[in-house]
Amino acid sequence: MEAPKNPPRLWGIKDVAAYLDVPVMTLYQWRHDGYGPKSRKVGRWLRYDPMEVKAWFDNLEQAS
Repeated sequence: MEAPKNPPRLWGIKDVAAYLDVPVMTLYQWRHDGYGPKSRKVGRWLRYDPMEVKAWFDNLEQAS
């Protein structure tokens, strides 16, 4: 199977922090607590799928 020619760019923790307007350390704490958008480790780096971050954020409104 061929890889897509222009795959969507994954976000790093700073990208997610900027999008959610929260400190980076908050994202680390959320991850530790099992809260927040789903992240994956790529080597020693955390990566986020932007669509999953946006979906997680959209679901916050519905959960309230």
